[in-house]
Amino acid sequence: MSIGLGILLVAIGAVLTFALNVTVDWIDLDLVGYILMIAGAVVIILGLIFMMRRRRSISTTSTTTDPVAGQRVTRTEDQAAPPEV
Repeated sequence: MSIGLGILLVAIGAVLTFALNVTVDWIDLDLVGYILMIAGAVVIILGLIFMMRRRRSISTTSTTTDPVAGQRVTRTEDQAAPPEV
């Protein structure tokens, strides 16, 4: 989601900076566009960093039947996945 938001901010900023030829007295649209493009780039970079740091885990579930009681026994184990190279 953060990468999509970053792309959206960059696109809106580029439109405000390069495609609009509107002059507004109370705000500089070029500056707002540049600020949005910089913020979008920061969001994309942070999104990529957090995506790379996300831990992956392997979950294993096994179901057996207890021979004495005749009931199902479910056991779940979680372990961290080996780091990717």
